Amino acid sequence: MALPNTPYMKLLINTYQDQIIYTFALLITLFIIRKIIVITVKKIGTKSGTTEARAGLIGRYVTVTLVLIAILIEAFILGAETRDVTLVFSSIFAVLGIGLFAIWSILSNITSGIIMFFSFPYKVGDKIKIHDKDDPIIGIIEDIRAFQIHIKDDYGNLITYPNNLILQKAVTLIQKDALDDSSI
Repeated sequence: MALPNTPYMKLLINTYQDQIIYTFALLITLFIIRKIIVITVKKIGTKSGTTEARAGLIGRYVTVTLVLIAILIEAFILGAETRDVTLVFSSIFAVLGIGLFAIWSILSNITSGIIMFFSFPYKVGDKIKIHDKDDPIIGIIEDIRAFQIHIKDDYGNLITYPNNLILQKAVTLIQKDALDDSSI
């Protein structure tokens, strides 16, 4: 479908030609940056032996961050004043700050999940012991998700353990690659 060839459309394109070009350049640049970061995260994930689902989750976090950056840059491309953008973002962050304070535990688990993706020394299939003074946990890591880690104990029970707590506790590797074909 072609654009209507009206004098109004020509005037609109001529008036905002620079903004249109800058917007397309921004979108292409951010798309390329996103692709590079997602490919890099997948390579790191493959190298460290993490699941593809975890790499995809980090990719979604990157995408959301880049969209927010694009919105900020686009506001300046369209001619918004710095004080106006500052006012809008400070208002948004004030509301988000109050809301996020209420759900800090969830954010803590998500942040821990990102940290665990890049630097957690254990992977799916390893048998570990979490040194919790009240209830130590011994089992095989079945999955590492955004909010929690799934561990199957020796009795076949599935234990979900929050990511933020596993980064705060001492963890011992009992056996590397402890999953056998009969437990799958």
